[in-house]
Amino acid sequence: MAPINIGIMGVGTVGKGTIEVLTKNQLEIQKKLGKALNIFMVACKNIENAKEVCPADTIITDDAFDIVQHPEIDIVVELIGGSTIARDLVLQAIENGKHVVTANKKLLAEYGNEIFAAAEANQVTVKFEAAVAGGIPIIKVLREGLAANNIQWIAGIINGTSNFILTQMKDKGEDFELALEQAQQLGYAEADPTFDVEGHDAGHKITIMAALAFGIPIDFSHCYLEGISHLQSKDIAYANELGYQVKLLGITKKTDEGIELRVHPTLIPEDRLIASVNGVMNAVYVNSDMLGKSLYYGAGAGSLPTASAVTADLIDLSRELINQVKYPVPHLSYLSSEVREQPFVSINEIRSSYYLRMAVRDQLGVLSELTKIFVKHDVSIEVMIQKSDFKEGIAEIIILTHSTIENNIKNVIAQMESLDAIVGSVTMIRMESFYK
Repeated sequence: MAPINIGIMGVGTVGKGTIEVLTKNQLEIQKKLGKALNIFMVACKNIENAKEVCPADTIITDDAFDIVQHPEIDIVVELIGGSTIARDLVLQAIENGKHVVTANKKLLAEYGNEIFAAAEANQVTVKFEAAVAGGIPIIKVLREGLAANNIQWIAGIINGTSNFILTQMKDKGEDFELALEQAQQLGYAEADPTFDVEGHDAGHKITIMAALAFGIPIDFSHCYLEGISHLQSKDIAYANELGYQVKLLGITKKTDEGIELRVHPTLIPEDRLIASVNGVMNAVYVNSDMLGKSLYYGAGAGSLPTASAVTADLIDLSRELINQVKYPVPHLSYLSSEVREQPFVSINEIRSSYYLRMAVRDQLGVLSELTKIFVKHDVSIEVMIQKSDFKEGIAEIIILTHSTIENNIKNVIAQMESLDAIVGSVTMIRMESFYK
């Protein structure tokens, strides 16, 4: 039986891993598929490097367009990354009638609507399990496993770099800069870590999941981003004392007002399973009407975990080709005719609880004045504690609030910072209980 020919574009970390999975587990794959997955051609700028990892009969080129144009290739695997040349290659492959597997969340978050429309018009399929949460099969869960459910919200630890840094800050009391340096030394963070630590990577992933969950077009422009570089280790320590863990979460919710789409540091009660996800591991927490809450945990990055997801997509696509499936699972879970725009909720209009920390001068009536500000802006205080005796006339006050509209808390902060008794700025971190 003729094999299914694959063209792999990019032989970086994930590309090498994909080649390793396809070669090492070839017999196991054939038992499940009934056909061989043949690495027919690979594109890599460094041909000598590619020769070291590819089977001897693989055609190697330094021009990825050779792959998308080759008539014998059935499935194109895009592992180049970015959203410039990758977009051109994917669209050309689709126009040439080739199916596509990609691990590129940035590409899909920015151009997914265009790519999926082109795929539908050309009657080909784009699969992207590896684009979100590495080896965790969350795309399949959302598109297939939870197809009978109405999903209310998704919250994910979906960037391993940030999660490693926050774990170091918690466990060792390190400042952000030192924890980042260790992440870079271990290869968990890039030389320029902005994409990870400022929330862009998590934002791309939660944007894709929101589209799958709620039947909306992919729209990264509405995703609120706030990273972890401004966090101090003492805030993480204070949160621990109060029974919370701090995680960078991607959150999307469907509310009566519209869709929430946001990435930011979040206090989570320590008894929630997702709060115990540490190091570079990822987890996605989903709440749906029939199943209730479910948690999906595993390696969110790395050569072999991500390659595992890429290969799973290759197997799924190959089964569809072998069985001549006419109506595969829609790209965004919903039929394209049912994907509709919905309003997005501004970050100022979300409802959350809040952690506030402020430095306060030792002045008579300060706490009374602070309390009046909260009452004025309709914010209820759950906990107010003084973290230390006044030293040099200044102490730190920690406040946890009950649920309120974010605009209210920002008004509270603005008025507090105008007081002479408040030294510097007020630190604010959002809180999520995940009770509902």
